[in-house]
Amino acid sequence: MSQSDTMTVFDRALVRRHRDRAAPAFAEHGFLFGEIAERLTDRLLDIKRDFPVALDLGSHDGAMRRALAGRKGIETLVAADLSPALAARAGSPAVAADEEFLPFAPASVDLVVSNLSLHWVNDLPGALVQIRRALKPDGFLCASMLGGETLVELRHCLIEAEQVVSGGMSPRVSPFADVRDAGHLLQRAGFALPVVDSDTITVTYSDAFALMRDLRGMGETNAVLARRTVPVSRTLLFEAARLYAERFAEPDGRIPATFQILYLAAWAPHESQQQPLRPGSGQVHLADALKGAGRAGTD
Repeated sequence: MSQSDTMTVFDRALVRRHRDRAAPAFAEHGFLFGEIAERLTDRLLDIKRDFPVALDLGSHDGAMRRALAGRKGIETLVAADLSPALAARAGSPAVAADEEFLPFAPASVDLVVSNLSLHWVNDLPGALVQIRRALKPDGFLCASMLGGETLVELRHCLIEAEQVVSGGMSPRVSPFADVRDAGHLLQRAGFALPVVDSDTITVTYSDAFALMRDLRGMGETNAVLARRTVPVSRTLLFEAARLYAERFAEPDGRIPATFQILYLAAWAPHESQQQPLRPGSGQVHLADALKGAGRAGTD
């Protein structure tokens, strides 16, 4: 699929500016990236093989490099991020690169890791195709991205607050994929043996403003093209914060923020991989199998 065939949801230039702005103080707010980098690394430890050349796609400030420092079998890790300011903080070697236009040669890397970055890509099918092409045959993709239940509390409160304050609504929190979407996209991109699962992390904050400061500090604020471009009014923000505390506050007064994490794992195709059976190659007729199994719940 070409870039022109996709629906443009995100302002990629704005995503880059958000990350550039967040770069100087990213370490103060990027706890989620560090946590998920550790979880991705744990998954890689279960795979008993070497990945001499690895690509950290959407590296931010280098959380994956730090998490993988003790992982044997990785000789070179190249960091790449849309933001030049963050790429400069990700450790060497590093490049500023757009996930939608990868500057890597076909079959040039053994492993691609991507930590909480792909949810900002407009042409995700196209990006996954490019990742698969950059991988050597039997190369591995291990990625995480935010899922559809992320920030559901904030989303509801902003929508309701905007209806109260201005009588309408605008996208204030970015849309995210779900597990089924991610699995289909991996298959569509030509990956073999795709696996997608999810996890939920709940973080508590003193109030909605503390959550918003963290999102800004991580470079994760709204970059939807259809958003209203006028600044968000203080009245709307205070109403959203009031609703958040009223609807979701815990007994100690703190508010929860939900982050759903999707984990994607898949392999670039190779002839050595397990293949599905060809239609008609089974040795047992379906009718015979059903007779042997019986029918549950019948006499």
